[in-house]
Amino acid sequence: MRKLSYLFMALSLLCFVVPAFAQGGEAAAPVNWVAITAGFSMAIASAGCGLAQARATAAAAEGLGRNPAARPGIQLALILGLALIESLALYTLVIIFAKVK
Repeated sequence: MRKLSYLFMALSLLCFVVPAFAQGGEAAAPVNWVAITAGFSMAIASAGCGLAQARATAAAAEGLGRNPAARPGIQLALILGLALIESLALYTLVIIFAKVK
């Protein structure tokens, strides 16, 4: 665990050191950082939604395996939960389209 913490500290130090080696001179074309970060945010939101949907489905399958008589209640809760989880990705997509021009 300690080695992993040293690795992350070294990587964070390298992130701050890189601008020190930047060259001056003529200005390059500006980078659209909003579009780049929007892509990362959509990737993170999609990964979170995928993990949440997998865990919800696994929990529903386990619940059905333990108590098949509770199928209607579990199915309703599963579908409602999956719809709310998927709305996170859709809201992120809408915000990205609204912000990136």
